[in-house]
Amino acid sequence: MSASPTGAVVPAGITDPCVHCGFCLPTCASYRVLATEMDSPRGRIHALKAIEAGELTLDATVASHFDSCLGCFACVTACPSGVRYDQLIEAARPQLNAPELRSPAQRAFRRTLFSLLPYPARLRAVLAPLRAYAGTPLQAMARRTGLTRLFGPQIEAMERLLPPLAPEAFRDDLPVVVPARGERRQRVGLVLGCVQRLFDPAVNAAALEVLSANGIEVVIPPEQGCCGAVTHHQGELEHTRTLARDLIARFEAVIGPGRPAGPEPLDAVLVAASGCGHTLKHYGAILEEESGGSFAARVADIQEYLDRVGLSEGFAASLRPLRHADGQAATAERPLELAYHDACHMLHGQGLREPPRSLLGRIPHVRLREATEAGVCCGSAGIYNLVQPEEAAELGRIKAADLAGTGAAIAVSANIGCSLQIRRHLEESGRPLPVLHPVQLLARSAAGG
Repeated sequence: MSASPTGAVVPAGITDPCVHCGFCLPTCASYRVLATEMDSPRGRIHALKAIEAGELTLDATVASHFDSCLGCFACVTACPSGVRYDQLIEAARPQLNAPELRSPAQRAFRRTLFSLLPYPARLRAVLAPLRAYAGTPLQAMARRTGLTRLFGPQIEAMERLLPPLAPEAFRDDLPVVVPARGERRQRVGLVLGCVQRLFDPAVNAAALEVLSANGIEVVIPPEQGCCGAVTHHQGELEHTRTLARDLIARFEAVIGPGRPAGPEPLDAVLVAASGCGHTLKHYGAILEEESGGSFAARVADIQEYLDRVGLSEGFAASLRPLRHADGQAATAERPLELAYHDACHMLHGQGLREPPRSLLGRIPHVRLREATEAGVCCGSAGIYNLVQPEEAAELGRIKAADLAGTGAAIAVSANIGCSLQIRRHLEESGRPLPVLHPVQLLARSAAGG
């Protein structure tokens, strides 16, 4: 469907089920911080109907209210009428990229992000000079003195998310095949992710440890790039298709007769970042090709997959209590309390709530503390915290206060964007809880706590 400033923006009939009841409002993150009807799902649907009727023009002002949407899909979960707002915003977003709807500076910043984030080699080249800065007293001083504010809100937001950069982030030296330990139960592929690979490589390391220890062989195509989540969430369809086709080709290049990973097919394709998982599961619709649908059918979040196939008896028996900050092992009388953060693309996008909680519950003497507003977005939302930094920062502060308010010792997140966002705001709140992925806790428990 082509963009039209005065005609239909989304397919006919997609807005019809909305009865404007308002059940979406309390769940909507943008409405939470902006408190304006036009920045809510109900308001945006009203605008789309007005555009379709010729009563409103899709200009820069109207487009800004769609840009304020985080795409968290909490409204889809909340809607009693079954409105598929996820499909609605996905249809609208490509048209928001029309050049007349954003300023030249906004377009240039987005182009820069899309030319860097999906490409690990390029991102490494940019980050390499920052290795002597990230996580050092120099970074702390720059933030404390307000020096980072001199570069504008978007650059400041990027710097505020910058974590210490581990040496592992600057190399891809994983084997093509990581063998299962003991009897092989399954054979899977692993999508490493682009941002996660660089900013938190310990997550993929823990994923490989847990999978191998559970008798699962892992295939890792070398030189794999982005799955397309970064561009998909912003309506950059052609860029997303290019990235998706390339990722599928990377897997096909290593699996088959005479190829590095051997001829056997994969039982599943796993990912340890929920934003990536949401996009990977939509490859059939994104590519409109048989290869996209068959690939998507095998995709699973690593927690979804482990919950489905079950932990091996040996691995389950190896799990030991985790340790408190004082070094003492958790006990039934003094359990280790975890605050689990539901990433939006996990909870609302993929409908996965119980698998992470089920896996964490297998660790002895942990107690899960639920956030008061578990279904409200943290403000990360792909690149939202970079292109809408003020709104995202307010949501980050709300989420950090909610998680810290549980009294838990560790915050748990299964999406790299959420983890970076939550860490930043927990640190700024004065309650810098560790933020770990569930597979990191499983790996730690299996290693003796």
